Amino acid sequence: MVTLGELVMILDLHRQGLTVSAIARRTGHDRKTIRKYIERGLEPPAYTPRPPAPSPLAPFEAFLRERVERFPDLTGRRLWREVRELGFTGGYSTVTDFLRIVRPPVEPPFERRFETPPGRQAQVDFAHFRVRFEDEPGAERIVWLFSLVLGHSRMMWARFVAQQDLATVLRCHVAAFEAIGGVPEVILYDRMRTAVLGEVDGRGIVYNDKLLALAAHYGFVPRACRPYRAKTKGKVERPFRYVREDFFLARSFRSLEDLNAQFSQWLDQVANRRLHGTTGRVVIEHFAEERPTLKALPAGPFNAVLRLERRISHEGMVSVGGNLYSVPDGTRRRPVEVQVTASEVHILEDGRLVAAHPVLEGRGRRRIAEGHRRLPPSHNSTTPRSGAAAASPAPVATAGVAPRSLAIYEAIGRRLAAAEPAR
Repeated sequence: MVTLGELVMILDLHRQGLTVSAIARRTGHDRKTIRKYIERGLEPPAYTPRPPAPSPLAPFEAFLRERVERFPDLTGRRLWREVRELGFTGGYSTVTDFLRIVRPPVEPPFERRFETPPGRQAQVDFAHFRVRFEDEPGAERIVWLFSLVLGHSRMMWARFVAQQDLATVLRCHVAAFEAIGGVPEVILYDRMRTAVLGEVDGRGIVYNDKLLALAAHYGFVPRACRPYRAKTKGKVERPFRYVREDFFLARSFRSLEDLNAQFSQWLDQVANRRLHGTTGRVVIEHFAEERPTLKALPAGPFNAVLRLERRISHEGMVSVGGNLYSVPDGTRRRPVEVQVTASEVHILEDGRLVAAHPVLEGRGRRRIAEGHRRLPPSHNSTTPRSGAAAASPAPVATAGVAPRSLAIYEAIGRRLAAAEPAR
């Protein structure tokens, strides 16, 4: 066999003009061999693939095929243990590589769309947004969008809030029910902490007591979606992207109140008047058909009370939900009981009501009720006095000498004249 080096030398000698016989004598090969390689010329070497090494799993492949055909759901970890008991000494990845080849492919089933009958279900969830208000330049705020979507018509009621506490959740439910004019039979929740406390063996899902009181008052059944089932609540989660792209981006807002005002207008004029891509119906028209199937609102208001303990600050204010509420001058600075309903904040001292305020939306706000302060506000105070008329500005003293009556100067002159002879 002629090596690559010898072939190169044969071709080089041939280019120099040596005869076949001379090349054969110099290289020691037969003239027929020299002539064959000169005719063939220089060709790239043809390499053949290396024969595969015998796999340590080969004696067990038939066993694995039979097990996978009979029980397709057997895990690779279990099959690896079984072949090790039969004498296999290889690694776990060797088994899983083979299983990828022989395991029958699993065809994903078609998704079944779940449509709810009219008045049957609503879905509730929160989404967070980052915003910079023009009234607070340089400060980035996180606000939360509470959304309730009816499962049948896709009618949406939503509001931006500053926090996700229980009082806010209850207040948003009440406002949503009043806005849509009724109550669905079931409300589906994500596992947010203000609604679902967790799961207890033997009891199942444990809901917040105040949420259960709200459900009993309005006559709906709370239901938590199953964990790790993102598609269960698609009717309320998909609109969040729609809100972000169609409403929130490329807009400016002065404050949380302005944000909600613009958002309410967008809901009324755009979101709830669009042709829904899934139902193929105009949302507001579809809702008009669903509304008679909702449960009627109860006759009385929801008055469940959240009881808190708070201390009075040195300014005579009590902090509740990130806002400050006043107590009357003279109230002792010690712990007081605070009762929060869906719409009011009551402050009690020794069981006696000392202050009542409407719940303030947002965070960082202050409210001083009428009659809680004996002294008028300072000239640089920015806290409004609720119910109090605007005080007229106090007269400003004029710089210089105050004017006096001429009689004063006449009396001074007589006194000086009487004292002159005595000198």
